[in-house]
Amino acid sequence: MRLFLFKAGMVKSKITFRLIGTIFVLLLIAYIYLSNKNEMKTIIILCAVIIGFTAFTAMQIQNKAEFKFEKETHDFGKIPARKPASVDFKFTNTGDEPLVISNVESTCGCTVPKFTTAPVNKGSSGVITVTFDAAVEQPGFSKAITIHSNAKTPVKVLYIKGEVVAAGNASM
Repeated sequence: MRLFLFKAGMVKSKITFRLIGTIFVLLLIAYIYLSNKNEMKTIIILCAVIIGFTAFTAMQIQNKAEFKFEKETHDFGKIPARKPASVDFKFTNTGDEPLVISNVESTCGCTVPKFTTAPVNKGSSGVITVTFDAAVEQPGFSKAITIHSNAKTPVKVLYIKGEVVAAGNASM
């Protein structure tokens, strides 16, 4: 159930769990007040089980992996046309569980990401290398690289930007 609620975007924080729990308890109190006394014990036990499950689930979400990047944007500046340019985005797992990157996507075929496929343990580092193929001159470019993982923030976006100039006009 936790996985379904998390993927559906319904559960994002402890506040949501507390709100759901509070609403449930209020509804339960109203039902108990209006219902038969024999059913009260069963309802109280059911309520305790649901509240306990909700609290346990909230604690589990808090113990996830987490990214900490040295930088999230890189400016290549002026780069020569027809010469690929690469950058390494280094990160550390600051969370409590191993960090697993499931996919890294770019906004176009001119930007190719390579990433750490092995799980990154707590306190360990990894690298996402992004190569931009500067095939043609462009007055300016900006590309987004989207990372999908098991982190607290499951989707993270990195950016590269720069300007592609004629081969003789670039200064690195």
